[in-house]
Amino acid sequence: MVVDDTAGSGDGSEGEKEMDLKGPVSEYGGGHEDGDAGMAVSVSEAPSPSEGPPGEAVEARKWKWAVMILCVYGFMASIKPGEPFITPYLLSPEKNFTREQVTNEITPVMTYSYMVVLVPAFLLTDLMRYKPVLIIQGISQVVIWVILLLGNTLLAMQFMEFCYGITMACRVAYSSYIFSLVSPVLYQRVAGYSRSSVLLGVFTSSVLGQLCMSLGNISFYTLNIISLGFVSFGLLLSLCLPWPKRSLFFNRMRDQEQREMAAAATKSELDQMNPKESGLSSAAPPCSASRWRDFALVQMLLEVRNVVKMPNLRLWSLWWIFNSTGYYLVLFYVHILWNKVYQATENKNVYNGGVEAAATLLSAIISFAAGFVKIRWNLWSELVIGVITGLQAGLLLLMGSTDNIWVCYVAYILFRGFYQFLVPIATFQIASSLTKELCALVFGINTFLGTILTTIISLIFSDKRGLGLDVHSQFLVYFIYLTILTVVYFVCAAVVIIRHYRNQARGGGGTEQTPPTELSPVAANSEAEPLSNGKSAQDQP
Repeated sequence: MVVDDTAGSGDGSEGEKEMDLKGPVSEYGGGHEDGDAGMAVSVSEAPSPSEGPPGEAVEARKWKWAVMILCVYGFMASIKPGEPFITPYLLSPEKNFTREQVTNEITPVMTYSYMVVLVPAFLLTDLMRYKPVLIIQGISQVVIWVILLLGNTLLAMQFMEFCYGITMACRVAYSSYIFSLVSPVLYQRVAGYSRSSVLLGVFTSSVLGQLCMSLGNISFYTLNIISLGFVSFGLLLSLCLPWPKRSLFFNRMRDQEQREMAAAATKSELDQMNPKESGLSSAAPPCSASRWRDFALVQMLLEVRNVVKMPNLRLWSLWWIFNSTGYYLVLFYVHILWNKVYQATENKNVYNGGVEAAATLLSAIISFAAGFVKIRWNLWSELVIGVITGLQAGLLLLMGSTDNIWVCYVAYILFRGFYQFLVPIATFQIASSLTKELCALVFGINTFLGTILTTIISLIFSDKRGLGLDVHSQFLVYFIYLTILTVVYFVCAAVVIIRHYRNQARGGGGTEQTPPTELSPVAANSEAEPLSNGKSAQDQP
């Protein structure tokens, strides 16, 4: 079992929100890590490092040090050399769990935990301003490795998986933290820093783990002790992180209310001198008290209802939900498949760390290359998605039917690479249609819906209380799932292409790119106020 720290999560994302494609992406910090990602929250009112002419150099040094500390934390928190070998460890004589227990009783708990903790983690990240959530993540990491070292019961391993779900949900804090430290003009640069630090950490961790197993010939237990040391150091680093002053929703609203109260206090003497103005000002608080509902979260939820009508945004959001589901299901269970293929848990036969390192490196290269692809995405998106999804389905069929472990390894590396090719493209396609406030919310909703779908599939096919299928049967289910998606994408592609050329033949000019949708400004009557693109909320299609 391994938690992929290179996915686009909408890092936010994995991004989990991290590729330098075009201008709009930089506002959101790219995508989640392997995806995670996604749910990164950017901060539109981050303090400028150049504020205050006398202290410009001091402020510049402050944000540079803060970003450097956070990147070091991101690198160190990703160093877990024992992570690719958790499944072989559980199935080894040291722990002696059966493959059925790991497949149908232990691993599914992580999916349930992730779904339950995801939304609270998203809200607490903003409410508590990032740092406490990173500390919670660090504590969960330490608990995971302590349980792996000391726990021997099924219940203990299930609790370990529960803690894994917490660490996955808390990744949103790191994805969004860095944007609270700098001004918006630096978002693109610092997004690259944070993304690179995590990728380098994951790669280094996998290589270190494989070297320890292959050359050092150490036991799984010793490797887990090394991992515990690294995650403990990561927890100490999280305690040293600077505490941001603002966040996207709650704390920004509080700052605005404080400014309003300060402004009201400065006018108190004038109000006392002018009773009429004083009477008018006394009527203002009720409006201010209800303003929070229109300011951020609720207003954007209403906006999302309108922007989902945009075809391009809808397509890539659906891809994010459905394809990320298949991707993470494969990641959760592929190590169990490998164990069954090579039918042994001897240290010399386990190359999980090397395979994860190769997959991470290929994913980084392909994600970077995706930024240079130039095609008409509004016309060919469905076809490209369909082709890549079909290739992924073929790779899953190959993994589930072969008896050659090296074929399994290569198919897995390619499977991850194909997914990572589309993650930055999906991130850009979604981000280019939205303001950064709506972008954060859309990525969060997409990730949550994908997690719900992952949970449903796990409960039906993987969990002991459901069908409780063995790992080969599960990969057959995943192959059928991606095959169905491929057929749907090809049908949609045919409709779009035929409609385009038919309109072109009639002089319609083909499809046009949908203009960006902006967030409504704050107002007492939000429905009457225009959006920044000149349309009101009620006028949106």
